[in-house]
Amino acid sequence: MNLSFPWPNPNLSPNARSRTHWKRTRAIKAYRTGCGWEAKTQGARRIEADSLSVVITFHPPDRRHRDRDNMIASFKSGQDGIADVIGVDDSKWVTTYHIGEPVKFGRVVVSIPEVDG
Repeated sequence: MNLSFPWPNPNLSPNARSRTHWKRTRAIKAYRTGCGWEAKTQGARRIEADSLSVVITFHPPDRRHRDRDNMIASFKSGQDGIADVIGVDDSKWVTTYHIGEPVKFGRVVVSIPEVDG
């Protein structure tokens, strides 16, 4: 199952310069909820598994250099939204991260294996 999500809000970055607590909290909640609904819309469903091998590919909005750790941290609330839908906590994911080619507006593609059951 391949799921595609919008690029994280800049307020989700650990390096955001002009963020305030309430802006960050609002952005976290909105992105988590949005990714959860987006996952459902794309056909994600509850998975019965103790752990999952997940591949996350970041497609930045442009060719500027981005730190891998910051991209991962920015997408954390998105992972939580997906985990809410599939029922497997993201602490149980064995995750591989890739940086793909830039696409207009940026995307994050999450590949979750089909699980029998």
